[in-house]
Amino acid sequence: MSTIAATALAAPQPKTGASTREWIAVLAGMIGAFMAILNIQITNASLLDIEGGIGTGVDNGAWISTSYLIGEIVVIPLTAYFSNVFSFRRYILVNSVLFPLFSIGCAFAHDLGTMIVLRGLQGFAGGVLIPMAFTMVLTKLPKYQQPLGLAAFAALGHLRAGDRPDHRRLSHRKLRLADDLLHQRHPERHHGGRPSPDARQAADAARPAEGR
Repeated sequence: MSTIAATALAAPQPKTGASTREWIAVLAGMIGAFMAILNIQITNASLLDIEGGIGTGVDNGAWISTSYLIGEIVVIPLTAYFSNVFSFRRYILVNSVLFPLFSIGCAFAHDLGTMIVLRGLQGFAGGVLIPMAFTMVLTKLPKYQQPLGLAAFAALGHLRAGDRPDHRRLSHRKLRLADDLLHQRHPERHHGGRPSPDARQAADAARPAEGR
């Protein structure tokens, strides 16, 4: 019996993927991180309209974007500590509620001082969502599904907001990065066993040197 038990334990166990509940949690965390990143781009694109709405100049209006970035820079290194103190679940839920509340507050700000304070608090809450989403990919998903989660995280982080249609698409290099993440465990299957475009370009560049 002991031999049979040892053989059963030594046999490779079937891979069990993440449950639907876990995928929903990971995707929800990614949406929060995407909104935190998108908030920077939307504000920068509409900065002139915001400055006109609150009646401030271009020089002072730069603090509207800077205060948000300062909040993110301060809180991101502290996220691991606060998540251990308040628990991961409680910390991400509280900041998921505070982020939209501060966003609504920014919409009703009528002067520069109020806008700067609210933008700083918004960055402080939104900065938590970015590392927490990355942590959820590494903790909620099994090893063999983590490349898929990381590829989705990288793709969401590089989406752009703008008026032109080409701003709504991923660039070719960013798609290649996501594809590399998906195929990192099986590089021989990449491009169907054929050399990648970069490898072909390197080979073409080396051919003249070989003929010399």
